Amino acid sequence: MKNIFIIGSKGIPANYGGFETFVDELVTRRKNGNIQYHVSCLAKDDKEFEYNGAHCFNINVPNIGPAKAVYYDVAALKYCVNYIKEHQLENSIVYILACRIGPFVGKYVKQLHSLKCDVYVNPDGHEWKRAKWNYFIRKYWKYSEKLMVKHADLLICDSKNIEKYIQEDYKQYHPKTTFIAYGADTSKSTLLDDDKKLWQWYNEKNVKPKEYYLAVGRFVPENNYETMIREFMKSDTKKDFVLITNVEQNKFYESLKKETHFDKYPRIKFVGTVYDQQLLKKIRENAYGYLHGHEVGGTNPSLLEALATTDLNLLLNVGFNKEVGEIGALYWSKEDGNLACLINKLENIERLKIDDISKKAKERIDKYYSWNLIVRKYEDLF
Repeated sequence: MKNIFIIGSKGIPANYGGFETFVDELVTRRKNGNIQYHVSCLAKDDKEFEYNGAHCFNINVPNIGPAKAVYYDVAALKYCVNYIKEHQLENSIVYILACRIGPFVGKYVKQLHSLKCDVYVNPDGHEWKRAKWNYFIRKYWKYSEKLMVKHADLLICDSKNIEKYIQEDYKQYHPKTTFIAYGADTSKSTLLDDDKKLWQWYNEKNVKPKEYYLAVGRFVPENNYETMIREFMKSDTKKDFVLITNVEQNKFYESLKKETHFDKYPRIKFVGTVYDQQLLKKIRENAYGYLHGHEVGGTNPSLLEALATTDLNLLLNVGFNKEVGEIGALYWSKEDGNLACLINKLENIERLKIDDISKKAKERIDKYYSWNLIVRKYEDLF
């Protein structure tokens, strides 16, 4: 029996977030009966429970602000060391998601190596580039990433561009890396076109099927919402731009409103969040196009979901997005007028051309990013 300990996600069953969904899919779709998963969960107690065959352990973390995530990962790592010792498990793997605990990881890696265990790390995206962090937190993230790379036995990158970056930026450590992408679910929404819940949402938001562009994701500067909003306002389209995102108490939202006055433009619609996954999938399916401006991540889950469901996908032309979309998407740059021009061109695109782009996108997801494929790759590796 191979014991795999996974720490760094908020836990399963997944309610939100890329890592949580990944762990849930990995556990739920497990085919190999010789793998036993142990998953850390962020909670307000220390209970242990079973979920789809995985042993889950809660880690109770005090509310200490930004340091909470670091405390959580260290406490979970400590739990893993003690559990492996207590149950005398050999040849286990501890898989750490994200690079939060670099300054603390060395001593635990030493202990795990003495217990004949390997430590794998998923470096995630360029967390140190995110605008929400101040200068000192960004410095910490970069330093922490360096130490995680130094101490890891293997780095599992969910983007080829991230793997290349790890190999180039940290070549002094001769990092051992491999590429396994994030996954997507290509099944259609269970909701029908005339579903009452769907139409209630459309009527409430004053939106019509195939008459809107869509964006889903965190409302943060590095996802290039400013460019997308400005360019949409410049374009001649009569369609809406629907943004599914949480902007409550969001400083970036308030400053962007002041600068662009998008609130005076009725076609730009901030509609809040949608937690019903089947409803969200149907909203994606019925969008005319999807706008994706993410710039600092690895393989972004919302991009995979868009390619799996929406016909036309308009992606910011950066390496992370291009390696996923390839010929199944259209690309824009941050150059003034570039995206507006693309949106105008798509007003008169033939239906056959749309179907062709859509087909290529779905084929890419089925061939390279389906959850069954991703889970099989992980099981082979473990």
